[in-house]
Amino acid sequence: MSRAGDERGMKMTSIAREGVHMLPQRLLFCLLCLAFLLVAASCGEDLPPLEGEITELAEDFLACLAAGDYRAAAGYFDARMKRAMPAGELGLAWKSLQEQAGEYQNVLARRMVTEDGYQTVVATTQFEEAVVDIRMVFNQDRRIAGLWFRPPEWSGEEYTYPSYVDPESFTEEEVAVGEGQWTLPGTLTLPEGPGPFPAVILVHGSGPQDRDETIGPNKPFRDLAGGLASRGIAVLRYEKRTREHADKMAAQQETLTVWDETVEDALAAAALLRRTERIDAGRIYVLGHSLGGTLAPRIGAEDPGLAGLVILAGAARPLEDLILEQYNYLARLDGKLTDREKEQLAELEEQVARVKEPGLSRAVPAVELPLSIPASYWLDLRGYSPTETAQSLSMPLLILQGERDYQVTMEDFALWQEHLAGSEHVKCKSYPGLNHLFMEGEGPGRPEEYFARPGHISGEVVDDIAHWINSR
Repeated sequence: MSRAGDERGMKMTSIAREGVHMLPQRLLFCLLCLAFLLVAASCGEDLPPLEGEITELAEDFLACLAAGDYRAAAGYFDARMKRAMPAGELGLAWKSLQEQAGEYQNVLARRMVTEDGYQTVVATTQFEEAVVDIRMVFNQDRRIAGLWFRPPEWSGEEYTYPSYVDPESFTEEEVAVGEGQWTLPGTLTLPEGPGPFPAVILVHGSGPQDRDETIGPNKPFRDLAGGLASRGIAVLRYEKRTREHADKMAAQQETLTVWDETVEDALAAAALLRRTERIDAGRIYVLGHSLGGTLAPRIGAEDPGLAGLVILAGAARPLEDLILEQYNYLARLDGKLTDREKEQLAELEEQVARVKEPGLSRAVPAVELPLSIPASYWLDLRGYSPTETAQSLSMPLLILQGERDYQVTMEDFALWQEHLAGSEHVKCKSYPGLNHLFMEGEGPGRPEEYFARPGHISGEVVDDIAHWINSR
């Protein structure tokens, strides 16, 4: 993901959470796939409460943005958000969004949700060239403590299982992964029969993902759960911490690490499966997709009792390099670079260089780093080489790659092959025609595939994973 509140609070428009520049859905896909929580945690609140219903306050806030009255709009923020996103910054963000998504037009729908004690108004808004969900998180004083711009939820046909899934061959039950304040709701998919069954833990990509890794109409983790369970393999999937506990995670944004975001919960999931009836405790595997695949060797190093790792589109190169490469690719999809895009890419290059500086410390503001991801996160990744860590593992590895993937490319796949060449316990395979979600497509990879085109993970990929596990 993703699946981060910082000194910008929500500045998605200077190439920033999971990023920013697409015309129109290019921008929204970056937002969905590389970003973190763009929420400013409310602390040290010293502003008076606002009067009125929260839905009315949200409506007034959007009206101020639409009218270009950014000082008035910033007046709805709490103290932390005011510091993170002053009126001038808010104005630049809104203008940049309209440069890329077209002129703001109107609100299509509005709904209220409650998350971790915060009330959130989600306004689905129409821009000239895109539909954008604007999430306004209100604190107890009815002030905006967080602001997200996200792709809208899919409103087309409901999800249906692919043909390779037999829903009669398995059952699903709700489980809790982890304990205490970070407990996560999850789903355990169990094949029919007494077992014990081998089991797979699904570990998400970047951003605040749900347990299905939902992207538009597509639910790749649900495909995998049903497909593998139909082949006698139990599957555990769960809400990502940065989604389920978004506001609490935002409160510790300045100290965020990949351990907090991903690794710790994957280890908790393995512990849960080891004490679950009908699960073979000696045959528990981790399957990581995208960022989850990149971190899979680290998870394996932390838990050598795992039976093996499946890496789907896992990056072998540093994350900051992939972010820059992806932004260059997306900016050039329409065959030209605008002056604004050139400025954004130049800024991102400076931020990437800053990540690589030997003197990087936690004191460096997140606003000066790629996607406003805090220094703590980059420092946690510093020195971590997925391929070198994988070399040190004795457990089996299955590494799979879509050849049309523009986010994690065949260059990464080649590095896995190069560094793990000669390892009898490693199998690598790539698939022509498959994208980052391991779904079929043609031509250059485009973000629209994920948002506007319902699809399913290739049955060949599911069969390959199932055969690899069941043959061990």
